[in-house]
Amino acid sequence: MKVKRVVGRIFVYLFLIIAFVVSVFPFYWMITGMTNTAVDVIKGKMTFGSHLIDNFKVLFTTYNIKRIFFNSIKISVLTTVGTLIISSMAAYGFEVYSSKAREKTYAAIMLSMMVPFAALMIPLFKLIVKFHLINTHAGLILTSLASVFIIFFFRQSFKSFPKDIIQAARVDGAGEFKIFTSIVMPSMKSTYAAAAIYAFMTSWNSYLWPLIVLQTDKQKTMTLLISSMSSAYFPEYGVIMAAIVLATLPMIIIFFTLQNYFVQGMTGSIKQ
Repeated sequence: MKVKRVVGRIFVYLFLIIAFVVSVFPFYWMITGMTNTAVDVIKGKMTFGSHLIDNFKVLFTTYNIKRIFFNSIKISVLTTVGTLIISSMAAYGFEVYSSKAREKTYAAIMLSMMVPFAALMIPLFKLIVKFHLINTHAGLILTSLASVFIIFFFRQSFKSFPKDIIQAARVDGAGEFKIFTSIVMPSMKSTYAAAAIYAFMTSWNSYLWPLIVLQTDKQKTMTLLISSMSSAYFPEYGVIMAAIVLATLPMIIIFFTLQNYFVQGMTGSIKQ
């Protein structure tokens, strides 16, 4: 039995080591790549070079990286805040208020998750053109606020929220908006943190819809910049790696800042 346990542990640790290497290697290659020239990256050099400063100089002098980075931050933050507010209020309404058409409406919304985005592009594009929002950040943000998955995620969390607290607040004369903002939201910080990470990453990494909506360089996001850099006649891979590292930093910061809340939110924990 002891031999079997030892062998089992060896296989478990071996699997974990392989998974760790597979997960970390792309990030390591990205870090080393931004310190090397394009030729070194093409050759497959895996050690650190001496061109880190040169690559960042080219990145900041050739491209309007400050404005593009700010565009991505602006779009992602506003989209995330709007998505959290709208989705959480919608989920709260679906869970707290009962009606004959509630579950049918909710089921119809859930079914919309099965519709591929490619089928929605043309109607959405015609919509923003009609309202003169083409090539604007507003057109990109407003069409990205509704998230069916986050509504579903919030409603599942609201199911475990004690309904007696809401009823007691109503008896005390509190309005629904005050109940939601003063009681429900503070008690579900972990759920909001988990949803915020998901919404921010989705918006930050979005490529296809921004490619359609944003048609000038001034409105570009980091994903569009990296894509255009990669499609050059002779891609400067060291500079591209530097841009990718820069684009990765906000997500890393947000995740590590909210990681404790994220774990609690994914497990449905509610602070009482």
